[in-house]
Amino acid sequence: MPAGVGHGSWDLEFDYVVVGGGSAGCVLANRLSASGRYRVCLLEAGPPDRSPMIRMPSGLVALLRSSLYNWQYWTTQQPQMGNRSLYWPRGRTLGGSSAINAMCVVRGNAWDYDHWAALGNPGWSYREVLPYFKALENYEAGAADAFHAQGGPLNVAQLRHHNPLSDVFLRAAQEAGHARNDDFNGAQQDGFGYYHVAQIDGERCSNARAYLRDAAGRDNLRILTETRATRVLFDGKRAVGVRYFANGVYREVLARREVLLSAGAVNSPQLLLLSGVGPEAELRRHGIHPVKVLAGVGSNLQDHLDALVSVRSRRRLPLSLHPLSLPRSLWALLRYLFGRRGELTSNIAESGGFIRSQPQLPAPDLQMHFVPLANAHHGLDLRPLLKTYAFSILSCDLRPYSRGEIRLASPDPMAPPEIDPRHFEDPRDLDQLLVAIRKAREILAQAAFAEHHAGELEPGAHLQTDDELRQWLREHTETLYHPVGTCKMGPVADAQAVVDARLCVHGMQGLRVIDASIMPTLVGGNTNVPTTMIAEKGASMVLEDAD
Repeated sequence: MPAGVGHGSWDLEFDYVVVGGGSAGCVLANRLSASGRYRVCLLEAGPPDRSPMIRMPSGLVALLRSSLYNWQYWTTQQPQMGNRSLYWPRGRTLGGSSAINAMCVVRGNAWDYDHWAALGNPGWSYREVLPYFKALENYEAGAADAFHAQGGPLNVAQLRHHNPLSDVFLRAAQEAGHARNDDFNGAQQDGFGYYHVAQIDGERCSNARAYLRDAAGRDNLRILTETRATRVLFDGKRAVGVRYFANGVYREVLARREVLLSAGAVNSPQLLLLSGVGPEAELRRHGIHPVKVLAGVGSNLQDHLDALVSVRSRRRLPLSLHPLSLPRSLWALLRYLFGRRGELTSNIAESGGFIRSQPQLPAPDLQMHFVPLANAHHGLDLRPLLKTYAFSILSCDLRPYSRGEIRLASPDPMAPPEIDPRHFEDPRDLDQLLVAIRKAREILAQAAFAEHHAGELEPGAHLQTDDELRQWLREHTETLYHPVGTCKMGPVADAQAVVDARLCVHGMQGLRVIDASIMPTLVGGNTNVPTTMIAEKGASMVLEDAD
C-alpha cells in the first residue's frame, strides 16, 4: 500500500473513526476524506494487503487457508448438521473479504431491496439504491446504460480466461431449459452465464485497491493496520472514540463527530457487545456493564449454504494439482507473470446462474456456481486436487429461514466470538437444498456433459432418495461465505433492530454500523457488492448529516 499505512505519532483525534478496513471500511475512508474537510482514521486489525496471492485472482485458494490474511473462524457445533463445526474464512487485511473472495460482482435481486423498504426502512428500495450501485462501479464489462455506469472506483470486468468446462456447463444449462443471461445485474437475474468480476488488468480489484490506493496519500486520512479495536468509548449515550491494541499496548483514538463500525457481520456485533451495547443477559453474563440494552445485537445471523455435486472428469480439463498437470501449471504461471493472462486470472467460479424452485416466486431463490475442480473443502484439504480431475456445481438457497447469532465467548477482546448460525434449524432450508441438488444433477445429465462425465463423486450416484440426500446434506453442506444481519436495520418498533434506516444505532449518538451486518435479510446473490453499496449510501448519509 502507499504511504499512510502503519503507525506513527499522529494526534489521535479525528472527526470520524472507522473500525474495520474491509469492504465497507475502505469505501468510508475514501468518501469521508475526499473533500478534505474532515479528518478520518481507519483502524484495521490485519496487515496491509501486500501479498501477491491477493493480486492473483486464483490465489483465493491459498488465501482461504491463510492464517495471516484470514480470521479463520469456526462455528459452534451445529446440532442439525451432525454436530459439525463449520469453517468460516473472513478477510483480515485491508480490503477485508474482498481481498480473499471469488470476486463475483452480483448485486442481488431488485426484490430484495424493495423488501427491505417494505420492512420499514425508507430509502432502501431498489430504485433508491441503484444510483449507489452505479456510483461504485467502472463498468468495463460493457457500455453504460440504465443499470451500469463508468468512472467509479470498483472495476467490473469480464474474465480474461474461461475454462472449457465453463462453456460446457452453460450449454448444458440451456439444454436443461434455462435461459442464457449475460448480465445478472441488468434487467433480470434469471438464467445462466458468466459472472462479471472485480478485476483490473488481470488482477483482483479488492475494495482496498479500488478505494484506498489513491486515498491513502491524503493528509486528512490516517490508516492504521495491525490495530485491533477493543471497545467503543462512550460519554453517556454518545460514542466519543475507540480503544485499540497495537504494538503491545492499548491506546485510544477520539472521534469528534462519529464512530463508524464496519468490521463485518462477525466483528461489528462482537465490538458492540464488548462495549456494553447488546442484550442485557449476554452482557451481564460476561461482567460487562450495559451502556445500552439492545436485544438484537448479534442476532438475526443469516448465511448462504452450498450443496455440492462433484463429478469425475473423463478429460484433463479441470484445474488440478495432479502431477500430470505440472507442465500446464508452469505455463499458466508464466502467462500470468508476463502478461496477466491465462488460468491464474480465473476466479475459479467463472460461471453460474439463478433459478426459481417454483415458477410463481417473485425472484430466483437458488444460485449456482460452476467450478472446474474437485471439492477442496475451502482449500483446507488439497488431496482431491492431487488425486483426480473433477468439476463441481455449488448450489445455494438464497433466502434461508434459519437464524443464528454471534455471542461473546469471553470478555477478552482478543478471543474469537461464538458463531452459532443454527443451520437447518428450520427444515425448509434443508428441503431447498434438496431441490438444488436435483437441479444440479439435471444439468450435469445433459448431452453437453456426455463426453466429460465419468461418474458422480459427491453426493454419489448411490444416494437417490430424499432421506438419503437430506442426510448427506446434513453431513457435508458448507458455507458460501455470506454472513449478514447481526446488526439488523429496522424501525425502533422492531425489537431485533439495531440500527435505523440511516444506520444510526438505536438510542445512541455518534455511532453507526455500516457493513453487511445491517442487512435485514440476505440478498439473492454474493454479498460483497451489496456491502459496497451499503457503504456508499452510508457515507453519503454521514456527510449529509454533517452539514
